[in-house]
Order: sequence, then C-alpha cells, then structure tokens
Amino acid sequence: MKTIRTTCPYCGVGCGVSAGVSAGRDLRIRGDKDHPANRGALCSKGTHLGETVGLEGRLLHPMIGEERVHWDDALDEVAGRMRQTMEQYGPDSVAFYVSGQLLTEDYYVANKLAKGFVGTGNIDTNSRLCMASAVAAHMRAFGEDIVPCSYEDLDAADLIVLVGSNTAWCHPVIWQRIERARERRGAKLVVIDPRKTETAERADLHIPVAPDGDVALFNALLNEMRRRGRTDAAFLQAHCHEPDGFWHALERSEPGIPARMFDRLAELVAGRDRMITLFSQGVNQSVGGTDKGNAIINLHLATGRINRHGAGPFSITGQPNAMGGREVGGLATMLACHLGFSKEEQVAVADFWNSPQVASSPGLKAVDLFRSVHSGQIKFLWIMATNPAVSMPDAGFVREALACCPNVVVSDVIGGTDTARFAHIRLPALAWAEKEGTVTNSERRISRQRSLFSAPGEARPDWQIVCQVASRLGFGNAFAFESPAEVFREYAAMTALSVAHGKLLDLTAWTGCSDRDYEDMQPFQWGGLHPCKAGFPTPDGKARLVSARPLVKAEPDASYPLRLNTGRYRDQWHTMTRTGLSAKLSVHRREPLVEVHPDDAAAYGLSDGGLARVSTKQGDTVFRVSMSSAQKRGQIFAPMHWSDAMSGGGRTGRLASSDNDPLSGQPGFKDAPAAVEAVLPEWRAFLLSREIVVPDTFYWTRARIAGGWLYELAGDGAADIGDLLPVGTRSEVADEARGMRRIVVIGQDDAVCAALFITRSGELPPRDWLERQFASGQGTIPELLAGRPAKALPDMGATICVCHDVGEQQILAAVAEGTDSVAAIGKRTCAGTNCGSCRPILARLLEEAQTAIQEAAQ
Repeated sequence: MKTIRTTCPYCGVGCGVSAGVSAGRDLRIRGDKDHPANRGALCSKGTHLGETVGLEGRLLHPMIGEERVHWDDALDEVAGRMRQTMEQYGPDSVAFYVSGQLLTEDYYVANKLAKGFVGTGNIDTNSRLCMASAVAAHMRAFGEDIVPCSYEDLDAADLIVLVGSNTAWCHPVIWQRIERARERRGAKLVVIDPRKTETAERADLHIPVAPDGDVALFNALLNEMRRRGRTDAAFLQAHCHEPDGFWHALERSEPGIPARMFDRLAELVAGRDRMITLFSQGVNQSVGGTDKGNAIINLHLATGRINRHGAGPFSITGQPNAMGGREVGGLATMLACHLGFSKEEQVAVADFWNSPQVASSPGLKAVDLFRSVHSGQIKFLWIMATNPAVSMPDAGFVREALACCPNVVVSDVIGGTDTARFAHIRLPALAWAEKEGTVTNSERRISRQRSLFSAPGEARPDWQIVCQVASRLGFGNAFAFESPAEVFREYAAMTALSVAHGKLLDLTAWTGCSDRDYEDMQPFQWGGLHPCKAGFPTPDGKARLVSARPLVKAEPDASYPLRLNTGRYRDQWHTMTRTGLSAKLSVHRREPLVEVHPDDAAAYGLSDGGLARVSTKQGDTVFRVSMSSAQKRGQIFAPMHWSDAMSGGGRTGRLASSDNDPLSGQPGFKDAPAAVEAVLPEWRAFLLSREIVVPDTFYWTRARIAGGWLYELAGDGAADIGDLLPVGTRSEVADEARGMRRIVVIGQDDAVCAALFITRSGELPPRDWLERQFASGQGTIPELLAGRPAKALPDMGATICVCHDVGEQQILAAVAEGTDSVAAIGKRTCAGTNCGSCRPILARLLEEAQTAIQEAAQ
C-alpha cells in the first residue's frame, strides 16, 4: 500500500491527510501527524473520506446538452460561445462563478483569464457567501485581507471567545485544540450564539445574543473595557488610528443581554489579556456582517490584544481553499494577489501578465451577478466546482436566472447536480483524490494537495480546462502552462507586485522553485505567526478603528412572526454531492430537520417527528420537525445541505433572502422572517432500495446506508408504488384497517433488493435493525415484513459516535457501571476518541445519567 500525504477537502482548518492507496479506488485514511494544522487529528468527514471517492454519479465525459462529445468539440463550443458573446455584447456580458473547492492554481488561471484577458471583473466565488464580510472587515481595519493570528494562539490563550461558530460541529479539529487549552491552561470559553449548540453547552459562559445583535454587544463591551481602564492607550497611540467621535458613539451602546450576564462577560474579558476571538458564519452571513467583524477587531485593537501570543481576532474560514482564492484575486472586488483596482495596480498587473485589457473596476458580487444573469445583462456564465442552484439565497430566483441564460457552462465532478441540469455544456473536472496543487488554510498555511488516483474517464484538471479555452480565444502564450507547478511559480512571482504596493502577501521565495521542490513542498505559513507585528499594511502602518453600527431591526411582520437561522450539520458538507455518498456520514442526520422550541411547536400545532412547512417571502419547503429547547422561542433553525437531488423537501436555499451586506455583498442567511405550519400527510412510508429512485410525492428524502439508500416518504391520496419498487419476487402483508402495507422484493440473485413500509394511521417500524439486515442479507422475509427480529436483540440506541459506531445505550450502560467522565467513556467505548465532535453530547448524556442515578438513590 502506497502512502501519500495530502490535504483534507472540507473546512478551512486545512488538516493534513495520510492516504494509504491500494488497488482500485480503496483508501485507508489517517491524519497526518506531521502536519502543523492537525498533528494527526481528523474530523468525522475527513476520517470517512474513503467512502466518498467512488465514481457514482461522476461526470466522466464532456457533454453538450445530453450528447457526449469529444473534448475538442466541447472546448471549441465554450470558446466559440464566449467569443461571440464578447464580440456582440462586450466583456462584461461574460461572468465566472467559482469556488473555494478549487485549488489555488485553478483559481489563478481562472482569474487571469477573466480579469486579464476577457477584461471583466465579473468573476466571483462562493466564498462571497461565507467569508466576504471578514475580508471587508480586514480591509477596513488592516488595509489588506490578512488574518493576524495562528492556531498556536489558541494553545496560549487564557480566554477563547467563539462568535457565531458551532466549532465542535463545523471545525472539530479546532475544537479539540480548544479543549486541550482548557484542560492544560484552564482557559475560559465564551460562546456567543443565539442557539444553545453543542459547542455552547460546554462553554463557561453562553451568551444567547439576539440574531444580528453582535455589534451592539461588542460596542458595549469595548465601552465597558474603557470605563474599567482596560484599553491600551500606548498601543492605540502607536499602532491605531481613531476616527472622530469613535468613543463618544460607544457611550450610548446597550449590550442587548441581561445586566448580570454582561457583567460576567466583562469580568472574563477584563481579567484575561490573552484573549482570542474566533468568528465564523454567524458573524459573516449577515446584512451587517462587515460591521460585526470590525466591532470584534475594534475590541482587540483598543485593548492591544493582537500581534502577540494567545491574542487576536481570528476569522475561521469555511472552505478548504477560500483563502487561496482570496489571495489570487478570485473575489470580484479584488484584482489579483491582494491588489485593488487603482490605476497603478491595473498597470502593474497588465505589465506582469502582458495582457491586452485588464479589468478596470470591480465586478459583480455573487448576488448581483445572478441578478444580472436574470436580467439578461450577463449572457455567458461559467460555473466551476459549486452548486449555486442550491447554495445561493433565493435559490428559486437563481434557477430562473440559469434557465434564461443562453450560455451556461458547468465544470464539475458530479454530472447531475441541481446546477448542472441547467448547463448547455458540462465539462468533467478532477475530484479531490485526483487533483494536484495547493490550498491555503485559515492561518495562511499553504499545503500541497496530491493526487491519489489517475484521472477517471476523460476528466481533466480545472486549470488545464481554463488554459485550453484561453488558447482557443487566442491567448495561448499567456496560458501555456504544462503543470500546476508552473502555475504556482507564476503566482508566487506575481506576489512581488503585492509587496511593491505595501501588502504583506509575499511568496516570492517560491518563484524559482523546481518541479521537485513543488512536489516535495512541506506545509508553510506565509507571514509567520503574527504577520502584522512589524506594522499594518496601511500607508502609515497603523490599523484603523472603524465605527460599527448596530443593525436597525425592521418592524415585525405578522405574516412571518419567526426568525429563521440556517447552518451546517456536523457530518455533512455543502450540498452533499460528496458526503451524501457516505453511509457513515449519513447516520447523524438522516433528514433535514427544522428545530423548534417546544412552546412554539405547541403554538403552531407541530409534533416532534412530524412535518412542517417553513415559509418566507422567497419561498417555502417542508422539513421534519425536531423540538429542541436549544432554540429560543421565536427562532427556528434549518440545515443548508439538501438539494433536489437528495430530497423533495428541506430546500433551505429557497427560503433565504438575497438581501446582503452593503460593503461585502455577503447575504444574510442567519435572520430571515419566517412562518411555520404543520403538514399532515395522509400516509407515511420508508423505502430501503439498492438503486436510486425518484419518488413522486410532496415529501421525500434519501440517505445513504450500507448497501443502498433509505428513503423517507410522505404524501396524500393513493401511495403510488409503481416506480418505487424494482422487478422481482414480492412478498407482502397488509392491514386495511390501519392502512398498513409492507412489501419485500427479492431480486434475481435471491437477495433482498427493496423493502417498502407504508402506514396511514399506525407507527412505522424502527429503521436501524432493518438497515443492518438489508446490508447483510441475514434477515428472513417474515422478520423483514414484521420489521423486527424473531428474537429480541440488544438495543444500541441512536448512534452518537459515528467514527467508532457507538450507540447511546452503550454509553448509558458504561455510565451505569461507574464510568464518570468523558475521557473514561472514551476508554470504555472508544466514543469521542477520534474527531471529538461528539464529546459535547457525551458530556450531556453523562450529566443527565448521573443526575438520574442520584435522584433514584434519594
């Protein structure tokens, strides 16, 4: 077995992966113990990467419409359509929408083609949806999109503040680091989040701030630090510029939380100079996200808690190469390599690229880009490695835009994504396990991604596809790259322009790297631990305090009395085109759930486990209901992941508004006015199937299980099973009084190929045992029809630890036998000993079980 060091393709932590490659496409995945970002740790998604590298659903050949074509024909068609569009309507009729899933080399050539040779600024990235407000806040405060901290600061911190970040779920390896800091240093943890997430459950202090209440809270906190004499006058004078009236404006700040809670927060902040604030989507995904970021940065600047160990404002990124894309210029608001659009910067870029027509102004940000597609201003759109028909806000509008655009090109891995269905041309790109290049993580650390397998079918690397189109447009000399190493060398050389214009981005030491140097590249961090320590990249070397204004709330709308928050699940990623293929990763949440406070559920007639329709001004969709006291009254939560490919409901993108931050253009996904109503289907069902089917009913979802798929179904009228079940020998039982029907289908190989369970008024059997029998083929037909084994088996309960397949009942049994800590549970059952993201729920189960034992003993 050959072992290859590469980098995880999920979040922005940038974990190193040691992949053991054997015959076929089999992988043994381990964390890379030598990688500084993770030192061998992996989350559940990284651990189960081996389940996601198959060729199921892959786009393996170029397609024009539904016809398979040769690469030359497809590339000629792309270039011809682009050229004709430019000649007839000008360069700004062309746009590119790219992704933090691209490697830096892919990003670089796409940006070079768009801004340097097509001559349009209309290239934007799905990073606009997750990190653009942090970028804008960095630019305002520091003069450059620069993260001033490093992961090592977490190890040295005495106070860690998480703002809008469910770190235990979304960045589990960072969460492990936080846990170690608390164990070793006694660091205190504050979580600022409207929801009582599993991260918040483990905090020393949870601040359930109102949605979009962050600016008011941080302004009040900074004012309180000044009142207590905890600001750093010397640092302010030497390193910061204060706008007129800055402090006076803060004097009127109200924190928006109870006074006792605010006093406790202020005590923690005042008493611990080594304070690091991690902020993520709860800050960024807001119509006031830039001001939120600056309010956090203001606190650190004014207290001098920056540019030193254990302190600083730390934007933690959501995608594996959002940072790399930001560096090369993938955002519409940046020209290239941290450069803007001043005349001097345009000239420098044009000279470096020897380009005929460099874009002269910023392009359209994502929301405006799709609005311009819809209006017909943009007539050619090339989408790379992203699924905007699902992930963009007001996704129904985005689909309308794609449907009316005359030229849609999609470069992707999966052939049948919701977005690919609108494409006129589909180009097969390499996936994670086949790509070569680099990525940059949240702490500015560049790592190599290395191919594990040869290219399947006719798939090609994104950078090469772009270069081949550029050549057909007549720009071949500028895009004559033969390898990703050549692209990286040019990018590294281009950062000399950044340095010349006073920026800190500097990779010039890699300009002359050989192919061997590139192949052997070890992870390295540009800018060092604290890149702004010698001065900020502004004309006077000083950072800027920025007056941040709390959002003015709109008047309540009686038609939409609730506030909808959206976010991620622990074991899923983006639109599930990859993680949705993993049986292990599908265990944690089989369906998209709308989480509702029990009091709200009672008020709106909802039942736990029932169905509910969530509506906003943009659209509506159906979810399974989960009653949760972690939700505050008046607020609901839904996940972002489900697409039309995976579900007939749970389409959160239909609900989010396209309203966005006026500076960053980042949409507000976290605070939408919403309504909810109960949905009472006439029948409910679930299906175990070897093959993918397309149900014709108003609610369905599918989840990967071992050996096939689990479908949850609900509908009205007659349950049409005609297209659900395959050909085979059927065994069936029915109870007309309860509307119960159960069918098991045996295929030609004498194995069960499908099992369907329907009810109109009764209860459906539990799924877990049936899933195991479906996978193993061990259950008898009578047992399968009964939905239970002939002889009762031990109940594992709901799976808590996906990494080690540990159930709730196993954990409770360990506690009953005297196991008295999360660490002891790990030693006894292995739960929580890999990625650590289940440790918060282990702690909760432990506390609840111990309380029950104590009460029983009284």
